[in-house]
Amino acid sequence: MRAVLLVNPKATTTSERARDVLVRALRSEVDLSVRYTRQRGHATKLAREAAVEGVDVVVTLGGDGTVNEVVNGLMSATTVGGQPPTAERLPALATVPGGSTNVFARALGLPREWAEGASMLMEGLRLGRRRTIGLGRADDRYFTFCAGFGLDAAVIHRVEEARRRGRVSSPGLYFRAFTAQFLFGAERRHPAIRLEQPGEATESDLASIIVQNTAPWTYVGDREANPNPEASFDLGLDVLAFRQLGVASTTRTVTQFLSAAPNPRGRQLLRRHDVAEFTLVASRPQAFQLDGDYLGEREKVRFTSVPAALRVIC
Repeated sequence: MRAVLLVNPKATTTSERARDVLVRALRSEVDLSVRYTRQRGHATKLAREAAVEGVDVVVTLGGDGTVNEVVNGLMSATTVGGQPPTAERLPALATVPGGSTNVFARALGLPREWAEGASMLMEGLRLGRRRTIGLGRADDRYFTFCAGFGLDAAVIHRVEEARRRGRVSSPGLYFRAFTAQFLFGAERRHPAIRLEQPGEATESDLASIIVQNTAPWTYVGDREANPNPEASFDLGLDVLAFRQLGVASTTRTVTQFLSAAPNPRGRQLLRRHDVAEFTLVASRPQAFQLDGDYLGEREKVRFTSVPAALRVIC
């Protein structure tokens, strides 16, 4: 079995020793090539090259941003004639958690820490444990677990700016960013988004949107946050939209996200389950994120569900 290990050397929780241990373990099971990312977007190019080379497995050591880039690289590879490949013709994806949160890996049932995740990955490779999952797509970019349009994306932007100034990613940093954006951002005072879904009436004056391809949406430490607890890799996309961002109602809803049996309800919420496609349109630019990476501002994004898109080692 041929495999490529794509390493993000700047990933939050990895070290040179951890990479060496993982490389030795993988080489005991597969014919392994190791490649390092050098900058943002590089993992996409490396994954596309690996798919064209016909390797059997692409392994990532990094966080959710690295996984997202690799998935986009795999999905952008083409077969002879320029046709998109099927999941069976693409390399399988194996993920070793190396970031600060590792939502995708944990959604697949892997432990939070890289050592335990690597051990489970090795077992999955030996036993041939694979499953096929669906992906989400926002315009021309794929995502694995979530997207955001509005408040949550603006919070991620604040966190990324703080990390560039040397702050360490932590639940406290996210909480402070959320509080600042909630109190001073435009989303709460001036809802500007509408949701257009084929066969459904357009929903207007929405303040912020959360899109999920699986559950959970994210983690706060070891606790799952689940705005759309029925979201699944095996179904379409799930949507939760805030009509208003009142202080009391939003606090209650966020508390529901973190409860042991989440089922957010309220007049200020709009829910959509197992959706094949929809479009978000805003009257002013909105912050936009995919899989926890801020991608700038958008006024319009078309979302589609891509079923049975990719095989993963689990």
